[in-house]
Amino acid sequence: MKYTQSGNQTGTGPEAWFTGTVYIDGIHNPDEQSALGCAHVRFAPGARTAWHHHPKGQTLYVTDGIGLVATRGGGVQEIRPGDVVYIEPGEEHWHGATPERLMAHVAMQEADENGQVVTWLDHVTDEEYSA
Repeated sequence: MKYTQSGNQTGTGPEAWFTGTVYIDGIHNPDEQSALGCAHVRFAPGARTAWHHHPKGQTLYVTDGIGLVATRGGGVQEIRPGDVVYIEPGEEHWHGATPERLMAHVAMQEADENGQVVTWLDHVTDEEYSA
């Protein structure tokens, strides 16, 4: 068993990866014992990720609020607490809060053989967000 005591600081989401105010609490970074990366991410109303994809897919577990998730070429889906969303490996997608409500989720993804967990792409336009 490996125990890690709480104590990390909350970070803000980088502007290159997010639109709006986003707070990230890291839970686990991939290491020699586990390829799993995991974070608790909180989105202010209207905040969202940029388009991105994961080499081994991603699972989101919604903990609070009301959010949105979409795939490139697909429709926008509303997500609520207790919802679990699995995004396929390589599937371009974004997720974030609705315009009126905050949203928080735990994001889980595995690193590939090169240690990569995500590839960030272009920002989601206002038109894509409100589709």
